[in-house]
Amino acid sequence: MSRALRRAGGESALLMIDIAAILDDLGADHLVIGAMAAAFHGVIRATTDADLLLGVRASHLDALSKRLRASGYQTELRRGDADDPIAAMLVVTDAANNRVELLSGIQGMDPLAFARAKHLDFHGRSLRFVSAEDFVAMKCHAGGPIDLEDARQIVWVVGSAFDHDLARRLARRFGRSAADALERLRD
Repeated sequence: MSRALRRAGGESALLMIDIAAILDDLGADHLVIGAMAAAFHGVIRATTDADLLLGVRASHLDALSKRLRASGYQTELRRGDADDPIAAMLVVTDAANNRVELLSGIQGMDPLAFARAKHLDFHGRSLRFVSAEDFVAMKCHAGGPIDLEDARQIVWVVGSAFDHDLARRLARRFGRSAADALERLRD
């Protein structure tokens, strides 16, 4: 049965909601990350894509890809090599070229990130967003200029509610460079 809806371009958030519903049906943990998570935490950046972090092994993405194709979406599965910090990414698009990237197996990611999710009702669905602390640690791990600016702004916007000790522990899971990047945010 096809779940794919006719929509216009620039509606990746709606595609993400549809994919989240499929993931919920499968009992697959997932978190909104990327620019949409930044917006959830109060930092707006223009983008047309959507990203979800999956709590499933990269080896399960073949079956997920088949399920999404059966629902009317196009998929492309990309597997990282041994040195890649992301084990696999499943890119999902619809007929209007809206795009959602599903990431699996981020090295260093705390598995408890799913338990720290923040919930938001959006278009009739409860979406789970990565916590500010997990998000900032991920951005420090990515380490690019935009990533670090997103992290800096989130720490500032969240203010006193931001748990710096938790963020330090999470950044250390990603390695020394992520931990150092987090400390430089406060300079």
